[in-house]
Amino acid sequence: MTADELDRLIRDRSGVRVLDAQDDLFYLYDPAADLPPERQQPFATIVTGDHYEQVSRLDEPGAWRLNLGLTKATYTSLFSTPPTERDADWVLDSGHDYAARDTLMPHPFYASQYWVAIVSPTDLDPLLPLITDAYDFAARKYANHESRLAH
Repeated sequence: MTADELDRLIRDRSGVRVLDAQDDLFYLYDPAADLPPERQQPFATIVTGDHYEQVSRLDEPGAWRLNLGLTKATYTSLFSTPPTERDADWVLDSGHDYAARDTLMPHPFYASQYWVAIVSPTDLDPLLPLITDAYDFAARKYANHESRLAH
């Protein structure tokens, strides 16, 4: 699987808007394309380089990382309690090698918010339910916010 293939799969979902920064992609659930900046929280990202950190070694040829913001229930079913201890570079200590390829793991910085990451995944099938979980969670948060505004 390539980052381009995964990009097409995520962006083709209803209500998804994609922001691009430094060739990294940020997927928002924003069906009206009118979320104010303070509400623009992605549910998934594809990061293609070491623009924000070096722990995943995305500067290596062919390396890229999918990140997904999951529900607490889904995250804890995969990894139990999220890590909270950070090293001097603010990387969470999860016991995982964040540069390992094709291995689902807690996100190096956002696992405490129930994010997961996988560097250079090869098989889409195990990721599909997680992408759906992240997308559905984002859609529920959007609907809840819209409902609160209507009242």
